[in-house]
Amino acid sequence: MPIKARISERHSAISKWRQEIHAHPELMFDLPQTSKKVANLLQEFGCDEVVTGMAETGVVGVIKGRSDTKSAVIGLRADMDALPILEETGLEYASKNKGMMHACGHDGHAAMLLGAAQYLCETRDFDGTAVVIFQPAEEGGGGAKVMIDEGLIERFGIDEVYGMHNWPGVPVGEFAIRSGSFFAATDEWHVEVIGKGGHAAKPHEAVDSIVTASHIVTALQTIASRNVNPVEQIVVSTCSIESSSKAHNVLPASVHIAGTIRTLDEGVRDFAEKRFKEIVTKGAEVFGAEVKIDFQRGYPVMSNHETNTNYARDVALDISGICSQAPLIMGGEDFSYMTIARPGAYILLGNGESAPVHHPKYNFNDEAIPFGSSWFAEMVEKRLPLTA
Repeated sequence: MPIKARISERHSAISKWRQEIHAHPELMFDLPQTSKKVANLLQEFGCDEVVTGMAETGVVGVIKGRSDTKSAVIGLRADMDALPILEETGLEYASKNKGMMHACGHDGHAAMLLGAAQYLCETRDFDGTAVVIFQPAEEGGGGAKVMIDEGLIERFGIDEVYGMHNWPGVPVGEFAIRSGSFFAATDEWHVEVIGKGGHAAKPHEAVDSIVTASHIVTALQTIASRNVNPVEQIVVSTCSIESSSKAHNVLPASVHIAGTIRTLDEGVRDFAEKRFKEIVTKGAEVFGAEVKIDFQRGYPVMSNHETNTNYARDVALDISGICSQAPLIMGGEDFSYMTIARPGAYILLGNGESAPVHHPKYNFNDEAIPFGSSWFAEMVEKRLPLTA
């Protein structure tokens, strides 16, 4: 089936919702305005139930089909939060909240799911129940996990769950997906290297925390280059180095370094953490320094279930005729918690030649809306077909 006619006819209205959300970005779990707008629209559409307050500002809409012979439930998820970025697009509907910006397209994700919800409420051409999930705090807060911990899956009886992300560089209307590991686990680390401060002219009387930290940073690169099988995917990045002194003639007593480790396999993830701690600890010992390590596990690997990936691909092909093999992505995505909790799949939708996500000049392409909304809606109709 091509783009759904009712959705196409409402392209302008759905785009307006998106632009209104874009103009009023909110961060993490603090999404009162966005949440209220979404909830009001779902109520206007005629959802059978609209639940607010999950994960503080999450919104869930329940839409029942014409029949319910198998008591099956499909979940559709969109994220709603923005990023702490100063927008530089110059758009008429640019952010009115200084220092906040929808730089990842969550405004578009929410709008596309709203368009699908409106269509499903009107047509109800399915046998079962559709649950539309509008989630806060994807950008670092793990809002998906919070909603699940608060009973999202059990409360609404969700059997399968599907999500989508726009993707700059892929032509508008084209989809991409892959089965298995897709988005990386995102772990972060902070290390304090503690030496003995001193005068730069008398290094022998000090324990140089900068030299120690520098050797640790270099040695950490051997996790990827010498410790992990070259065919496995891993990124070890040091992203910050800051000493306790800014003077040109002082050897600082301590240095803070911080970074991230990204992996696509839980075994590699476990090994990388173990090896990281060994290198940091032993590296400091060599130079007579001490370390304090804070290693925090972030989002787990986001993996698509094979069967559900095939369902998602088939619908994408129906909508646009193109659904390519997506690349492995070392960025993180908290939809990982959803596919751990239930079978499901996550798909990419082309955003055209735009600035990359998380860039101050990024903007979601409204021309993608009919494709995304149609995919969400048809996932329900294909997975919950009406019986003759």
